Amino acid sequence: MTDAEQKSRIHKRTCCLCEATCGLEITLQGEAPDEQIIAIKGDKDDPFSRGYICPKATALQDLHKDPDRLTRPVKKQPDGSWQEISWPQAISEAVAGLQRVQQQYGRDAVGSYLGNPNVHNYGNLLVGPMLLRAIGSRNKFSATSVDQLPHHMASYFMLGHQLLMPVPDIDRTDFMLIIGGNPVASNGSIMTVPDIKNRLKAITERGGKVILVDPRRSETAKFSSEHLFIRPGQDVLMLLSLLYVFSHESELPALPDYVDSRDLKALSAEFSPEVTATRTGIAAAQLRDLARQWLAADSAVCYGRMGVSVQQYGGLCQWLINVLNIISGNFDRPGGAMFTSPAVDLPAILAARGSRGHYDKYRSRVRGLPEFGGEFPVAALAEEILTEADNKKGETQIKAMVTVAGNPIVATPNSKQLEKAFESLEFMVSVDGYINATTRHADIILPPVSQLQRDHYDLIFNNFAVRNVAKYSQPLFAPGAGEKEDWQILLALAKGFNNSGSAKKRFSNWLTYQTIGWLKPKGLLNKMLAAGKSGLDLKRLQQQPEGVDLGALQPVMPQRLFHKDKRLQLTPELYCNELERVKQQLLQPLAADGLLLIGRRHIRSNNSWMHNSQRLIKGADRCTLLLHPDDAAVLEVADGDSLKVISRTAEVLAPVEISDEIMPGVVSLPHGYGHNLPGVKLQTALQQPGVNANELTDDLLVDELTGNAALNAVPVTLARAS
Repeated sequence: MTDAEQKSRIHKRTCCLCEATCGLEITLQGEAPDEQIIAIKGDKDDPFSRGYICPKATALQDLHKDPDRLTRPVKKQPDGSWQEISWPQAISEAVAGLQRVQQQYGRDAVGSYLGNPNVHNYGNLLVGPMLLRAIGSRNKFSATSVDQLPHHMASYFMLGHQLLMPVPDIDRTDFMLIIGGNPVASNGSIMTVPDIKNRLKAITERGGKVILVDPRRSETAKFSSEHLFIRPGQDVLMLLSLLYVFSHESELPALPDYVDSRDLKALSAEFSPEVTATRTGIAAAQLRDLARQWLAADSAVCYGRMGVSVQQYGGLCQWLINVLNIISGNFDRPGGAMFTSPAVDLPAILAARGSRGHYDKYRSRVRGLPEFGGEFPVAALAEEILTEADNKKGETQIKAMVTVAGNPIVATPNSKQLEKAFESLEFMVSVDGYINATTRHADIILPPVSQLQRDHYDLIFNNFAVRNVAKYSQPLFAPGAGEKEDWQILLALAKGFNNSGSAKKRFSNWLTYQTIGWLKPKGLLNKMLAAGKSGLDLKRLQQQPEGVDLGALQPVMPQRLFHKDKRLQLTPELYCNELERVKQQLLQPLAADGLLLIGRRHIRSNNSWMHNSQRLIKGADRCTLLLHPDDAAVLEVADGDSLKVISRTAEVLAPVEISDEIMPGVVSLPHGYGHNLPGVKLQTALQQPGVNANELTDDLLVDELTGNAALNAVPVTLARAS
């Protein structure tokens, strides 16, 4: 063995593949540029993750060395092939193509879609908005509206800021109710919580309880004291019945003096547990016992996640969860629903610039869905492309798209319709490292460096963490010759758009872009740290690469409220009106027949591009149709047989997995699959391409309050494969 081969070093960083923000210790051997990763393990010195990692972390080296990952810009040729081009040519042609569309059809003719990985990349968070402002289109979309939009909206109307979201104080609670969440598989979500298994175990070990409510007895059930099945889409009725028991049958603590509220008894008067039991599947006695345990606990918290959000009444659900946490006396106190005090206080920084969020300032052209925070629900994207504009009304149809780190054809409802829409575009630019189901439609693809070639700081997830922490990771590898970071690509595109507009505007934008280029996101991050109260700066964080522990969550109310009057609005008029509007449909009897489709998550999968890691896809096929034995008996199918799953929008053929972990009348397919489409260049993912569950989900099924897609409780039928 040579001296170079023997030489090794250890690099500490944060895993940026999901929300858990686990600390990594990466061992490398050799010398640059031939240095090789020989081990990735959890960092026991990380004060937050305490040595825990999940299987995704070990795949970072696969993703970095992936032969399918683009490292140079490519341009689609007339025959559908791809040709590498230079960065100046790529940026110039990308900007020219988008501007050509805007000059012909108007500024709103260019749409944008931002995928989930953007929130794991602080450079994109800082520079991305500059590109969107430069484009100047109202037609903005993101993964938010197939995910956590109801959380943001409840926070905006109740607390005054869309990013001020309460998180469970899991390390000190005595009772945790989890509804429609599977944190053991997701590693937490809108609850940044590494090592979730041991944290859940600790609750029961100190005499507390964890209760899971879900249509599937998921991985989290193994770490719960009790699991209750609930019919998909009926969570709102369970929450209203809990509100009924709390307000009509229980003695509640006085509300904090900063809380404004309507009569809660009147809101829930028609939703006793006896009334809702037939729809939810939760008996009245079970629900009352659940309420009793909640109120008897010294501290308690309710956490509702994806299953609650991505359904027809997701907006009401997330509002009611906040209401129940507050009126039970478990708000802004140890063991309850609390708030972080992050080193970079993003809500405060944005509010100081006049940005707390907004709702329904304008509506989408075709269906009239409300914007939130300047974005339209992504369920409206396909129709905004496919529906011709009425020029007499001054309408603008989307004719071009910009996607950044997103795969909406796999991630959003009615995928076949969106595929048809993207095929019809006149021009498309993608900032992405892969040719996937979405980017194969692009004219220009601009690839960024890998996750290990950029620095990292969790701007977003430190705001949702169950403990106050801060950590900065330097790049592990330098970018190769001719490679660019994401923020550099976005800034170059924004500069290209700066050539239009008034001279004054061009000069102002030029100064902004020059400042960003000089400071870089790293410099902006240091300034944001300096503006905070933690006393941290990048120098200190670089000296402690394992991270800095800033302590447990602390009470911050009412000072932390962003309403001008420093009041918390427990019952905003918008939510009360929505409840009144849907009350009668909530109380209607359910149809006795039919099956409902829900999604599911696996710890080895997060986004669709992770399926191109051999470490993550190895093992048994996980893209199976989960089916209860009773339903399997009716159809006379066995494990491994294939069934057609049919919805309003499509039909797919999926292998059956029979299990009593799913409740009768419910079937489940995981998300993120369906890679076997013409032109996709993901060779590892194609070994187990699976089927795209979002071919079955319906763009017309949305939460009418928020516009969030209803990806769960989708009506389907099953048929034997011929």
